[in-house]
Amino acid sequence: MEAGARVSPAGAERRTTPVELFWDLAFVFAITQVTHFLLIHLTWGGFGRGMILLALIWWAWSAFVWAANAQSEDSPTMQLALLVSLILIFLTGIAVPDAFGAEATLFALTYSGVRLIHLGLYVDASRRGNASWESIAGFGAATLGALALLVIGSFFDVATQTVFWAVALAIDYAGPAWLTRARLRGLQQVAVAHFAERYGLFVIICLGESIVAIGLAANGSPVDAGLLAAVGFGLLATIGLWRTYFGELAVDAEQRLREDDGDVVLDAADGYSYLHLLIVAGIVVFAAGVREVVESPSVYLFDPIRLCLCGGIALYLLGHAAFRLRMVNQVVLSELFAAVLAMAAFFASDHLEGYLTVGLVAMILMALVIAELRRPRAAAR
Repeated sequence: MEAGARVSPAGAERRTTPVELFWDLAFVFAITQVTHFLLIHLTWGGFGRGMILLALIWWAWSAFVWAANAQSEDSPTMQLALLVSLILIFLTGIAVPDAFGAEATLFALTYSGVRLIHLGLYVDASRRGNASWESIAGFGAATLGALALLVIGSFFDVATQTVFWAVALAIDYAGPAWLTRARLRGLQQVAVAHFAERYGLFVIICLGESIVAIGLAANGSPVDAGLLAAVGFGLLATIGLWRTYFGELAVDAEQRLREDDGDVVLDAADGYSYLHLLIVAGIVVFAAGVREVVESPSVYLFDPIRLCLCGGIALYLLGHAAFRLRMVNQVVLSELFAAVLAMAAFFASDHLEGYLTVGLVAMILMALVIAELRRPRAAAR
């Protein structure tokens, strides 16, 4: 038993600790760097590589949430692991803009260090009886194989590196998803309040990145009607994203986990670890697009920027709809219709000034929010 650590039964209710919030700051920086990567690589290849980087960073964060969920909230081991991994993930973030270039090996090594610390936390949780060693060994083998491919791939040219890293990502995600899914059920008990809160906080982090992107783009620009419109519409769209996520579904999904007696681990893994990646990716892609618009609000947008704006919103809404279906077995047609409208806005805005395109997606989100508020509340099933 660690000196000074209170015993917390596995799955006991608790909340996010200050050290976890402090640790999140390094991921704020890493997410910001992914947005920057997308802005300097506005091509299909650049988008694909940016999504690989985002998926890796997301997986590292999500993996730590699971491991921390199996630890006592004031565990010195967990606190030390979070602080050391904070340093490593910050270095990973520094490497992100040139992760498919000169800083590839720095990214791979520091990222691998974060993931190895995560596995170490799980081994410690298993030793204390808070996690299943059989489950850890199953997905741990996939993780180690994926990390080896990341490091090896970092020594090759961009095309070969991209293949190595895409395969590594697929193996890492497949570990708990398919290779060890049957054993995953017994991985650990889940502290539901802590778990749902952590994922909600990460969505807040990403929404905060959208606000920061708008502010950075507006800084130093002449204040005119176009800029004010772009900033106003950009913030209104961000508010719409926030309200869509933190509506009744967030409460119902948490309640579903709380009442699930059988597959709580699988429900949590599917709904939060996997499907939330689509939600996060949509916000990050939107942030890249809105930053470009605020920098030049009164010009016609190139297709990649419009696609970031409209496609990012559509991706977010589809991810949110998939999360809703998985967690509470509901389909809300207005949400799917809004995703279709967001993509329609991409095709309709070819000859619109940037701030008007942001205005279109903001109005779509506001209409969705109003529809959600007027929709009768349905109990989660």
